[in-house]
Amino acid sequence: MTIWDGLIWGGTTLTVLGLAALCWCILTAAKAKAKQADDEAMRKIMRKVVTVNMAALAASVFGLMFVILGIMLGK
Repeated sequence: MTIWDGLIWGGTTLTVLGLAALCWCILTAAKAKAKQADDEAMRKIMRKVVTVNMAALAASVFGLMFVILGIMLGK
């Protein structure tokens, strides 16, 4: 196993973690909508969801960049 293989697998792991966090965001927002909470409670929930969503998107993007970098440099 080379360092490039490690970069590919590390990037894959980071991407999967980001996708799992995105799924959490979707489920949390759907539960909050179904619960029909008042406006202030909904804002509190969505503030947390948006923060996690942005971090998850960043993790997925960086993970995919690592995978592509590992593939390009590993050949």
